[in-house]
Amino acid sequence: MTTSPNKKIRALTIHDFQSRKGEGSKLSMVTCYDYCSASILNESQVDCILVGDSGSMVMQGCATTLGATVPMLVQFTQAVANGAPHKFIVSDLPFCSYRKSRARTMDAVEALMRAGAQAVKLEGAAGNLKTVRHVVDSGVPVMGHLGLTPQAIHSLGGFKVQGRAPEAASRLLREAQDLAEAGCFALVLECVPADLAQVITERLSIPTIGIGAGPHTSGQVLVWHDLLGLSQSFRPKFLKTFLNGFDLVREALNAFDNEVKKVTYPDLKEHCY
Repeated sequence: MTTSPNKKIRALTIHDFQSRKGEGSKLSMVTCYDYCSASILNESQVDCILVGDSGSMVMQGCATTLGATVPMLVQFTQAVANGAPHKFIVSDLPFCSYRKSRARTMDAVEALMRAGAQAVKLEGAAGNLKTVRHVVDSGVPVMGHLGLTPQAIHSLGGFKVQGRAPEAASRLLREAQDLAEAGCFALVLECVPADLAQVITERLSIPTIGIGAGPHTSGQVLVWHDLLGLSQSFRPKFLKTFLNGFDLVREALNAFDNEVKKVTYPDLKEHCY
């Protein structure tokens, strides 16, 4: 089924996330950071958009997500909200923005919601459960994130699969249940064994969205640039590219360069005033 470019697509709500879980209908989420990409996503069948702190890596070339700041995420969120008014938008709370004080946390939440988000996402459960409850009680939907939590990359010892050992798996299951009880409407599971992700998904009443977590989660998320194959250097096992974007864009750039140098572009009749 294709979607007409002129057909307005109704944005999901948190109630739709719950309904999808009950129906067994999968959710699709794409991470993006700019107006142009968001405007294309707005006309697609993709269910929702994550404005991720991974933008510090993808858009600015940082080695980790720790370089992301609230003003950066606000700018990304504004751009995405302008480009995708018919999509449910979740924005990341960046590193330490929800760990300093309740007031600082709510300032960050407020800034992202005013920028156009419909929900915020935070990483980890330990020390965050009261924060989740307060944010939810303030009228803001919260998405959780467990497994490989990039903001804790130095504590984890690198980008590694989480929950392989029985004790670690039990801890992740317990933390997932804690986040659901605290009020999260959905949960991202990143880089965990597929069988563990299945158990967590089956045990929770809320939907799970996986990235490197196998096919049994309630949905999947990938970064725009990754699924379009725009990067040659980032090719983890979980990633499937749906377009050879790097080569296609390079070919277009080389075609432009070639025509400029051969003086076949611009054409006097077709491209000039």
